[in-house]
Amino acid sequence: MPTTIRQQSPLPLLADALRKYWGYESFLPLQEEAMSSAMSGEDSVVVLPTGGGKSLCFQAPAVCLEGMAIVVSPLISLMKDQVDTLRSCGIPSAYINSTLSIHEKREIAEQIRRHELKLIYVAPERLLSEQTLKFLSTTDISLVAVDEAHCISAWGHDFRPEYRGLSVLKQNFAGVAIHAYTATASEQVRQDIAEQLGLNKPKILVGSFDRPNLTYRIRRAAGKFQQICRILDRHRGESGIVYCISRKEVDKTAAGLAGLGFRTASYHAGMTDIDRRKNQEAFINDEVEIIVATVAFGMGIDKPNVRFVVHSGMPKSLEHYQQESGRAGRDGLEAECTLLYSAGDVVTWRKMLDGSEPAAREGELRSLNAMYDFCTGTVCRHRAIVEYFGQRIGNESCGACDVCLGELDLVDDPTTIGQKILSCVLRLEQRFGAEYTAKVLIGSREQRIVQAGHDQLSTHGLLREDGLRTVRDWIEQLVGQGFLGKTGEFNILEVTNLGQKLLKREVEPHLLRPAENQKPARATAADSWDGVDRGLFDSLRELRHAEATKQSVPAYVVFGDAALREMARLRPSTLDHFRQVKGVGEKKIADYGEAFLKAINAYCKLHELSQDVSHTKANANSTPPRSSGNASAIAAFELFRQGATITEVAERMNRAHSTVAGYLSEFLRHDKVVDPSPWVATDVADLIEKTLEQESGDRLKPIHERLGGEISYEQIRIVATCRKNRERT
Repeated sequence: MPTTIRQQSPLPLLADALRKYWGYESFLPLQEEAMSSAMSGEDSVVVLPTGGGKSLCFQAPAVCLEGMAIVVSPLISLMKDQVDTLRSCGIPSAYINSTLSIHEKREIAEQIRRHELKLIYVAPERLLSEQTLKFLSTTDISLVAVDEAHCISAWGHDFRPEYRGLSVLKQNFAGVAIHAYTATASEQVRQDIAEQLGLNKPKILVGSFDRPNLTYRIRRAAGKFQQICRILDRHRGESGIVYCISRKEVDKTAAGLAGLGFRTASYHAGMTDIDRRKNQEAFINDEVEIIVATVAFGMGIDKPNVRFVVHSGMPKSLEHYQQESGRAGRDGLEAECTLLYSAGDVVTWRKMLDGSEPAAREGELRSLNAMYDFCTGTVCRHRAIVEYFGQRIGNESCGACDVCLGELDLVDDPTTIGQKILSCVLRLEQRFGAEYTAKVLIGSREQRIVQAGHDQLSTHGLLREDGLRTVRDWIEQLVGQGFLGKTGEFNILEVTNLGQKLLKREVEPHLLRPAENQKPARATAADSWDGVDRGLFDSLRELRHAEATKQSVPAYVVFGDAALREMARLRPSTLDHFRQVKGVGEKKIADYGEAFLKAINAYCKLHELSQDVSHTKANANSTPPRSSGNASAIAAFELFRQGATITEVAERMNRAHSTVAGYLSEFLRHDKVVDPSPWVATDVADLIEKTLEQESGDRLKPIHERLGGEISYEQIRIVATCRKNRERT
């Protein structure tokens, strides 16, 4: 029986609920539209990235509407996690699953009869039992929310047959709106979700797939275990996930990390249900810091303070990578996602996909190739992910990936290197793969090369000084940029039409040389530590742990890291000031306010800290935009402000000229510089200016050609950027 009372204007009601129960003052992008759709009673399909506030889209309307919402959820851990969090906010909720005793199930049934619950979580197979459907049809249902809705689609990356039975919900709950929610779904999957659920003219809402608080780093695997250890050393004391492709690798990696003193647990399908549940709960409750797992782990995890995700091998698709890496930074704070890959990962996945149906395998191989292209690509990682899902973001540097942070150096003469590689492919008559081609280029004299006479080719040894790994990497970058293609089962290299243009020097590739010895700096732009007293934050973490232990709930159910940082930044002295902390609702103030205020006041008195800092004051010294987040870039900015040239900065910082040129481009945009004279001679700048006036558009090549090819692209870019800055002021 559907709910009949709905608000004419739901936004004030939703805003009040958001403030009262969750302590938020505003909606995240798309939440307002998704919640309004749920309040109006129209069906919807909502796609929001992990960390985008997806659950609130049905939880807040459920609180505001009369009756009880049914939430379909695939995993026991996810149900428990969300119900614990809802109860901590003062929202009466429950779940029904196999972990409950008969007595507990009867008590929940009585609560439903007495109309005491606002949300009930249930697995699809239990919901679809005749007894459950009959019982729930007798109560007042406000809405039905299908979480992880991509599981219903055979086109999705995590198809679950039991979800297909949900097609009967429309006839069993006539007049009740059904809403599907997922973190990742292509247009094809979205349409399939709507069709399988029998939705009536659903509102399709798709949020941005960009996660600006995540810093993406891609590295070719070389000494993988040592690489993982270096990443974990940067995150001592923080929660993280290490994904492995195989169970064997999970066990080996977990044992190795434990031997080095990391608090680690394993998770994979070869373990018993009891052991998996025990390790998962240990991770959720911060009893272990790191979980080493196969991709079976994570969909049921709503742990907001995961600060890093490491993939020790390449996932089989960008859909999987987006969702798995998205388990980091769900609280909106900075987090690091590092992927270690090798060509062998592709071979491993191909073998695993051999058992697939022919029609499905074709699509899976396309996804696998797209994933490999992403790994070897040289464009901004954020942009690559967003564009894969059919969206666009700005072309400026994101400041939150290895490419934009300058952690990979641009090769100084990529055209010549590209021509050498493509020439070798042609000399080999386009009959060999990347590994063999790379060996010829570095001058290998292994038996099969000598026997084939390829040691006599003019391209043999042309890139001898660069090494096999670097040349192999360049080949993959050329594939990713479309200059080379791969054909057949053995990925034979062939020169594309674009590659032919490269051979004629009509186009230029972007080739990166991994800066292996550079220690990655965290992107400070997404970092939310400004104004936070670290000692107070640590003190509040200890108090949170004690409160969580008393309540037998995960620490983040008490308060998330974002709320603790806000407390340590604003340092409230009274309950009224405590209410200004984002993420602190009335129930949490009643439960924990006095204890946390006491700790804050005592710490501030001991350390003579000011209190009741306003939000405006706390943000006054905020970090620069994320595009300038790299420590090296910031150092370069200071030198540019002193009038240093690119060559001078490159020498002082021991960085490649091309990398520093990139820093200068960022600096010009960031500081809104209008005078190019420190870097371009006045007469040259005047000439470029006159030519820019005669050309429309942003392409530099026509300017370069009009100037007779005598003035560098670098100088043209500097003058053009300064000109744009003048036009904007």
